[in-house]
Amino acid sequence: MKKTKRFKGGFLALMTLLFAMSLTACTSEKKEEQKPAEQTQQEAAKPAEERTMILATTTSTQDSGLLDFLLPKFKEDTNITVNVVAKGTGAALELGKNGDADALLVHAKAQEEQFVKDGFGVERFDVMYNDFVIVGPKNDPAGLKTSAPTDPIAAFKLIADTKSTFISRGDDSGTHTKEKSYWKDAAITPEGDWYVSAGTGMGAVLQMAAEKQGYTLSDRATYLSMKNDLDLQIVTEKSDKMYNQYGVIMVNPDKYPIKKAEAQEFIDWILSEKGQSLIAEYGKEEFGESLFVPNAK
Repeated sequence: MKKTKRFKGGFLALMTLLFAMSLTACTSEKKEEQKPAEQTQQEAAKPAEERTMILATTTSTQDSGLLDFLLPKFKEDTNITVNVVAKGTGAALELGKNGDADALLVHAKAQEEQFVKDGFGVERFDVMYNDFVIVGPKNDPAGLKTSAPTDPIAAFKLIADTKSTFISRGDDSGTHTKEKSYWKDAAITPEGDWYVSAGTGMGAVLQMAAEKQGYTLSDRATYLSMKNDLDLQIVTEKSDKMYNQYGVIMVNPDKYPIKKAEAQEFIDWILSEKGQSLIAEYGKEEFGESLFVPNAK
């Protein structure tokens, strides 16, 4: 009898222990099941980490308002903040050569192709184009609107012949590069009091031309975005020689420690159907025409 009681007592103790262990295991499993869900909720509540990149670009994309229109939409899609350094194309390319930018958006195709050929950039892509225009005072003292409405070379000859004030970008930008090609084709070395080298961006040059009642070469987008505040008119335009192509390039990540992933996302986005349609949309409502024409391949 004593053995049976001892056996029963031991059996009950063993069963109690096993039951307690079972409850503990169930509770533990429950916690394990709940933990991933709790973690997921916490992770979902955390904002995605913000990323940044540097875009070196020409002043026309900034002064025209295009980047102010595009970049917030790019950030909405990618959570990437683009820090813009707007300079002339030559200076923007130098930033790339020094590894001080992640991507470039510029408009001097021959220089861009050389930049890639020299190993500073990965590949160049067409993004969009607009055109150059010569603008000048309403009284048009050199007679460009009458005598050279579609010929920039003839227009530059008239400006030099009449020694009418001309404001040059003078900053090795894409616009300045185009201007120098016109003087070269006209076989003229511009010099004298009538020729002013400003060494600054497109917006500032347009304001200076308006103040001095002189002529200047501008991209159409920047002029249209500012024309209501300028006492200037377009006097020469719509020539094949005034085409203005923009390209985008990633700075070579094998050469510099750039933000490769962010730069690639920016390039993919601006070349995408959405990026291209936004470029086409910009300016239509306010100016009645697109300030840039997308042409990514």
